[in-house]
Formats: sequence, structure tokens, C-alpha cells
Amino acid sequence: MELPSISLLSVTPIYIAILGLIFVPITLRVGMFRLSHKVDIGDGGSEDLLRLIRCQANFVETTPLAVALLVVMELMGAGDTWLHALGATLVVARLVHYLGLSGMGPFIGRPLGMVGTFTVYVVSSLWILVAALG
Repeated sequence: MELPSISLLSVTPIYIAILGLIFVPITLRVGMFRLSHKVDIGDGGSEDLLRLIRCQANFVETTPLAVALLVVMELMGAGDTWLHALGATLVVARLVHYLGLSGMGPFIGRPLGMVGTFTVYVVSSLWILVAALG
């Protein structure tokens, strides 16, 4: 697909795409567990499936707002350094959180991931407010 020669967004689409690709295996893990354990709806009383569902849901609950804030920053003229720093922080935070919550990595990843995600929320929100009011 050929992109238009002038684009309003050049940095945030990279991080949106990376996060989209991260979401695929997160979702597939839930689906594969459901298939292998024959659980159509809910968690079937399985704590393992409940954990996977919460991992997926947490990604869905936290990622869109952070991405929206980054898009607004870019549309308002934020520099590439800001956008790459926050975008990379978001990607790492979401991965670390997932690994900690899912049990695939050390539990410390869960709080570290949330701190990273909240850092993106706070820094991007403040950047937007300063730019909008300044």
C-alpha cells in the first residue's frame, strides 16, 4: 500500500502497529486455552484462564488512552524525541506488565508495567495541557 506523500502522523503509527502486533499473541493465548480446555464463555472456573483473560483485558483497558494521548501530542506538534520516548515506554511497559501478570516473567513486571503506563499518561497529558494553554 502506498502512503500519501504528506502525513499528519509519522511516529505514533509505528507504536500503534507494534502494540497491535503485541495484542495478537495475547489474544491467541486466550483463544488457544479456551480451545484446549473446551471453555466457550467465561473462565470455566479455571484460574489460569481467568488470569489470561485479565491480561488481555488489562491491555485493552490501558493501551487505547495512552495511544490516543500520543496521537494528540503528535497532531499538536510534539517532537520526535518526546513521541519515541513515550511510545517506547508504553511498549516496554505493556510487555513487562503482561509478562508479570501472566506469570511468564517475574511478578515485579506487573507494577513496573503500570508505573510505565501511568508515566505515559501523566507526561503526555501534561505536555498536551502545557501546549494547549501556553
